[in-house]
Amino acid sequence: MHRPTPSLRRTAPTRPLPIALLAAALAVALPGAAAERGLRLDEAGYFSRPGLDVLAFSNTYDDNFSDSKIAGVELIHHGVRTATNGDVRLSPTPEQWDPVAVPVRREVDAATGTVSTRLRFDREDFEYVVRVSPRGDGVAIQVVLDAPLPPALAGKAGFNLEFLPSAYFGTSWLGDAGHGQLPLYPAGPSARDAAGATVRLPMARGHALTLAPEDPRRRVSIRSPGAELGLYDGRNQAQNGWYVVRSLLPAGRAGTVLEWTVEGSTLPDWTRPTVIGHSQVGYHPAQRKVAVLERDRNAAAPGTARLLRVSADGTTRQAAEATPQRWGRYLRYDYYTFDFSGVREPGLYRIEADGQRTAAFRIADDAYASAWHPTLDVFFPVQMDHMSVNEAYRVWHGRSHMDDARQVAPDTQHFDLYGQGPELDSPFSPGEHIPGLAVGGWFDAGDFDLRTQTHYATVMSLVDTWELARPLRDETTVDRARSHVEIHRPDGVPDLLQQIEHGTLMLIAQHRVFGHAIPGIVEPDLGQYTHLGDAVTKTDGKVDDHGDPDSPRDDRLAFTTATTALNYGSAAGLAAASRALRGHDDALAAESLATAKKVWAFEQSREPNLFKVGNTTGGHPQDEQLDAAVQLLLATGEAKYADAVAALWPAIDERFASNAAAVVPVLPKLDGAFRAKFRERAVRFRSERAAMVAENPYGVPITRGGWAGNSAVVGMATTNYWLHRAFPDVFDAEDTLQGLNYLYGTHPDSNLSFVSAVGAQSKQVAYGNNRADYSFIAGGVVPGVLVLKPDFPENKEDWPFLWGENEYVIDLGAKYMFLVHAAQDLLGGQRAR
Repeated sequence: MHRPTPSLRRTAPTRPLPIALLAAALAVALPGAAAERGLRLDEAGYFSRPGLDVLAFSNTYDDNFSDSKIAGVELIHHGVRTATNGDVRLSPTPEQWDPVAVPVRREVDAATGTVSTRLRFDREDFEYVVRVSPRGDGVAIQVVLDAPLPPALAGKAGFNLEFLPSAYFGTSWLGDAGHGQLPLYPAGPSARDAAGATVRLPMARGHALTLAPEDPRRRVSIRSPGAELGLYDGRNQAQNGWYVVRSLLPAGRAGTVLEWTVEGSTLPDWTRPTVIGHSQVGYHPAQRKVAVLERDRNAAAPGTARLLRVSADGTTRQAAEATPQRWGRYLRYDYYTFDFSGVREPGLYRIEADGQRTAAFRIADDAYASAWHPTLDVFFPVQMDHMSVNEAYRVWHGRSHMDDARQVAPDTQHFDLYGQGPELDSPFSPGEHIPGLAVGGWFDAGDFDLRTQTHYATVMSLVDTWELARPLRDETTVDRARSHVEIHRPDGVPDLLQQIEHGTLMLIAQHRVFGHAIPGIVEPDLGQYTHLGDAVTKTDGKVDDHGDPDSPRDDRLAFTTATTALNYGSAAGLAAASRALRGHDDALAAESLATAKKVWAFEQSREPNLFKVGNTTGGHPQDEQLDAAVQLLLATGEAKYADAVAALWPAIDERFASNAAAVVPVLPKLDGAFRAKFRERAVRFRSERAAMVAENPYGVPITRGGWAGNSAVVGMATTNYWLHRAFPDVFDAEDTLQGLNYLYGTHPDSNLSFVSAVGAQSKQVAYGNNRADYSFIAGGVVPGVLVLKPDFPENKEDWPFLWGENEYVIDLGAKYMFLVHAAQDLLGGQRAR
């Protein structure tokens, strides 16, 4: 139990403001005319006026990852989501995995303009309602209880509202008992309770609080006459924490036990500046070139748009002009298009429209030729596990996880979506060190686990690139004898082959040790999982069975269930790798193919193991079997694998969008009846795809959910490439190129390239293992635009910790590299080298 927090007004003492001065300050902070400018409950189910929207549980906590900072009461202030997680929480500065309530029911009462949401903490047997309604320049927020707080929650349960630190850096706070600066770096006070546990204390306390009183774009006032407000810095608890305003719920009371008034200032007649979506990399002369103007729905139609050619002396001349054509409404914005496809002359260009000018971009035959270099040169080397990685004067990380790995126990459930079945499928005992696993593999994403399903997908994409274009680029030294990598130092071997080898070594190690694929290897506890910094410091480098009582059991856990889906998927990756590795490492190539064939025979002879946990135990078993059959057919030419592909037609037909790209390369090896059936299904898919992309002006599928959709964009563009190669009379090459245009800046919310360090303006704050440094890894591809319900597209460039928008993943990097080479193949321009 926490002891009572001492009375605290702020970190450094200030003189309380006189009541008259405070009233005057709040009057300045909150302009009048509330009756005319107040929020209204709109048809989308949230409160809105120009410059301010208040969402009330339009979004809820993530089913897989709990607190994703997209839940509860949220503020969108002058086009930026600045506050989230307005809800009852059990800590002043909760972390991602701390308890969250489960939504029971959300009711929108249009007559009273009220949104009421009932939620429940199941474990604590505690239910409550959060009621939000318009008031003044903002909303009233009430917490309503059917019964008094359970005694165990007294002093713990409180209403929190979290504010995005990067939106408030450099601003102040002003309360009825003092004032101060909001800290750039975590600086909130802390204490220890009677048990020695750390207690987070507020920077300020009182009944009225204004954030950023000096900035009308961010000024927010909170008043709570009946309960004390506390202002906390959640970054003291975790780097991804936000500033938190909190009031404890009173014990012993039911009904409306807490009430806040939250108001936000708005600039008069504010409209969001137009975003000119375009490719930051540029365009091939022959391709379609269309910029998309994203405009505030309250703004007037744009005037003339112009394409300007840039000269060496910085002057410009007009190359094209047109009145943008209105596309219509998508989500919360209006969209217009500016088509300048007729401009084919190579050079540097900028677009000018609605008072905005874009960065310069190229029109050139080799526009895409080097766009994949940072991904292969930097991103993939940085992600290499079991290696030390150096770049000139910088050490990215030391020789990591050389103490891999320990056997997990049966029926273990892990917080990162791993799970062990009731059988170990392993010759090792729970907790026992497993030799042979400290080799190969890439950090899966911004964290450090080795996820097998991602690895074989990555290997297959890298092999696709090798077989399509044979890029011989060599910028990296990979010294396996020393487990060391040097970026920007050639070693005479194509880097792409070395990366294929690195992924293959992790896949083959599992079969050597267990005789089958495993879900993966992951940190044993949250303390290690949330580690930020050099991966070599995550463990002590000693295996945990070496007998040293002073060495912690910090080795990673191997989840070892032998699922059919993973086994087929791994076999597909190994069969693909065997083709690329011939002539580079013939022994590994031969072992990979032999292993893939052995896995195929084993899975064909047994009842499938369909154990499923999260996203770590493989995809749909039939889809994984299809991949294995295709890759083995390409590797061996044996008729039995062609027969297996044909027999899987129901899976191909049902999930054509996912499976078509796998099948096209083997169409010549299948009979005429199958090819005719496949073409007929492809024609139907063309119409299905058209329906998928009809809702938006970008010509790509934009997904909804907790993880943004760049992977779907790349996947659809790649599928279109293969279908265009098979049926050029049915599928247009432009749909493939549009996928790259989207990645490079023709997308909602901003016009940044989603590939770090690629394009004139690109993602420079992203979620890698370097995220606490507010930096990027060159060549990493982020998930992209996350669409928050009901209609808000977001990709934050000033806050790296939103993984659903900004986390790099290795398989997306590999798929992106293939898409660049596919575009070059379609355009027939200068080949990517």
